[in-house]
Amino acid sequence: MTTYLLAGGGTAGHVNPLLAVADGLRARDPEATVLVLGTREGLEARLVPQRGYELLFVDKVPFPRRPDGAAARFPARFRRAIAQVRAHIRERGVEVVVGFGGYASAPAYTAARRERVPHVVHEANAKPGLANILGARSAAGVGIVFDGTPLRGARTVGMPLRREIADLDRAAVREEAAARFGLDPQRPVLLVFGGSLGARRLNDALAGGWSDVVAAGWQVLHATGERNDVADPGHPDYRVVPYIDRMDLAFALADAIVSRAGAATVSEISALGIPAVYVPYAVGNGEQALNASAAVRAGAARLIPDADFTAERLRTEVVPLLTDSAALARMGAATAGVGTRHGTENVIALIDEAL
Repeated sequence: MTTYLLAGGGTAGHVNPLLAVADGLRARDPEATVLVLGTREGLEARLVPQRGYELLFVDKVPFPRRPDGAAARFPARFRRAIAQVRAHIRERGVEVVVGFGGYASAPAYTAARRERVPHVVHEANAKPGLANILGARSAAGVGIVFDGTPLRGARTVGMPLRREIADLDRAAVREEAAARFGLDPQRPVLLVFGGSLGARRLNDALAGGWSDVVAAGWQVLHATGERNDVADPGHPDYRVVPYIDRMDLAFALADAIVSRAGAATVSEISALGIPAVYVPYAVGNGEQALNASAAVRAGAARLIPDADFTAERLRTEVVPLLTDSAALARMGAATAGVGTRHGTENVIALIDEAL
């Protein structure tokens, strides 16, 4: 019986692939012990126990970005975090550590190395985080989602997906999906979303241009986010909802998508073979544009910079695409080169090799 320690958290981008791999390990061997390492402050503190896994804690120790008091305290705090993880490894008989980035991963990689336990790194973004850059240097295996992610010894394995996405039969549940959202399953649907809180740029463009999409013969399902002031015009072909809690059904209904370009979003859309127009979030280190780049190069998606995505751009670029069935078919076919539904199995294969 193997004991696994999966480290990561902070955001959904780290927690969700971690949980997908945990579920895969548990499904394969119900006798295995699957432990999760995280912080008390991250999203994992709520989601991991909800999924039925034991959560072991490590102190949250951010890497210092400038020479200040926090930087002076960092070495001692990081040593303490490493000691906490080493204690977990020894006390629970951990045989392999798997890190998904975030605050918990950096001390986990160092602790594993010092305890002579193999560790595996999974990087979800095209631009790797510092914890995974450091962890990859001594890892037994490194898995990446997007080709070209600059990590030592990396192998492209894809994103571990939620089972409801990885196993989704879009055609089989399209009728159910249409009924849930009040749309016609016989007519094409454009899905627009920008995350749980929404994306103002997408919302503003749709507010000014949804009628052009509808006039082109399409229906629109628009998730505006829970914090928004988007007015619902009440048109039967333009469904406005604050949040979609069944993204599997939304994906089943979508014939094309306009969205942000988070790693999970790009991975799920590509795995399902849906043509997409990505509008990368402009704040941060530019990772969303990099996440979308492989799909764009393959011809599976198009990219419109955030600052350029307006109602006029929607009318002049997105609507003509929606009316070009041949172009949409080519984009859907091209996703086969960038997406996979087998990310979970591929990461587990890396873990097996490490063991």
